[in-house]
Amino acid sequence: MGDRQPNKGLTRLYTATDWTLRQFAQEVNKIATERGKPTRYQPASVHQWLGGHMPREEVRPLILEALSRHLKHPVTHREAGFPAPVHDGCSIGTVEGLVDLGMQDMDPSRRSVIGAGAKLFSVALAIPGWQDVVGRIEAVQTGRMQHIGMPEVESVIAMTDRLSDLDDEFGGRYARPMAAAFMVNVVAPCLKADAPSEVRKAMTSAASFLSYLTGWMAVDEGFHGLAQQYYVKGLELAGASADHMTYCHILRGMSVQSVDLEHGSTAVNLANAAISEATPAAGPRMLAFMGGQQAHSYAVAKDRVNALRCITETEVALSKAQSRQGTFGGYNSATLAYHTAQVRYYLGDVAGSVDSLELCFSLRDPKYDSRRGDLQFGALLAERQLGIGHLDAACATWGKVVDEYPSIQSWKVDRRITEMIRLIRPHLKNSTARDLYERARLAAPSLAA
Repeated sequence: MGDRQPNKGLTRLYTATDWTLRQFAQEVNKIATERGKPTRYQPASVHQWLGGHMPREEVRPLILEALSRHLKHPVTHREAGFPAPVHDGCSIGTVEGLVDLGMQDMDPSRRSVIGAGAKLFSVALAIPGWQDVVGRIEAVQTGRMQHIGMPEVESVIAMTDRLSDLDDEFGGRYARPMAAAFMVNVVAPCLKADAPSEVRKAMTSAASFLSYLTGWMAVDEGFHGLAQQYYVKGLELAGASADHMTYCHILRGMSVQSVDLEHGSTAVNLANAAISEATPAAGPRMLAFMGGQQAHSYAVAKDRVNALRCITETEVALSKAQSRQGTFGGYNSATLAYHTAQVRYYLGDVAGSVDSLELCFSLRDPKYDSRRGDLQFGALLAERQLGIGHLDAACATWGKVVDEYPSIQSWKVDRRITEMIRLIRPHLKNSTARDLYERARLAAPSLAA
């Protein structure tokens, strides 16, 4: 007993409330009465909690609710120094995990620290299977949350769409703090609210896609470990809402992350899992969306036969799709050309890759295709133009990227600019290359140092 350590998390929260010990006890008792199970805690009990005595499991949610109401933000078990709840699925543990991740992103003073520890990508990450997560949608009500209906679900979906647009236009560093704040302040409370089962299922599905999107933004910042945490939470929520298509979409996103880092075998495993889980329910657009990534993954893994097979199957699937913009990623002819370019490049056909990337740009439509993608793919095109000896063409392509670079907050684009500077330095005797280099130094001084 003498070795018990003070609860620093709970003490920090208590200090922020400016309560006395008596006021803290009274607030806990008040919430217990609201929930039909009155308690009679005294200041001495609060003193014990702060000193490290662990409250009973059924009392901890009362303490968290009291703190959340007064501090006006969700307070999780972890933040209060309590052990995580034992139940899993779309339960308190899953929702609180989202809140913890989101609150890290919301706090500007902690983002550099988080980033330093969040870059690590794990190829051995435990990915929950569909059968492990499907249908586990346990009650997470806190007792006083408002009732929600489909309008709230529709608002979350609309806001997620807007955040996705901002990410495409300005990059992950710009959009992710907003996505995290929305997750913590709006979506997490909605997941805890009273709702009919169908509304709860729809809200959980919407939260799953938002978690995926926030992970996608974290990848765009280069925070790969953090992105994986968001992705896994998204898988749990997709299973909880029985949203099989979003589950597959997230697996595909994890494969994209692996490809970006050139973990070929991991990318293949994730892409194969995504497409195998998606069929046979998927339509041709979804199959193309999955198949293009599968082909890209096989190419990075140097599996020529399967890469060519999958890119052909993707072409066939896309030819059967009716509308230009589909539900899953708006996969279109420009995206197919990009995946074809990547397959060609990783299988050794650099000139063919240039041709396919040029086709990609001729097919891209600003209405559907992201501005960040224009810069990222443009830089790739320039790198490959230089690779086949076309210095002037490469400089012209890079020049367009440099002009737009200052308005994008993206690690992916940063990485391409850094590569551009490295590749152009040996050519500084050429006046065109030298002019490009000087423009890049002005546009990205920290990368050119």
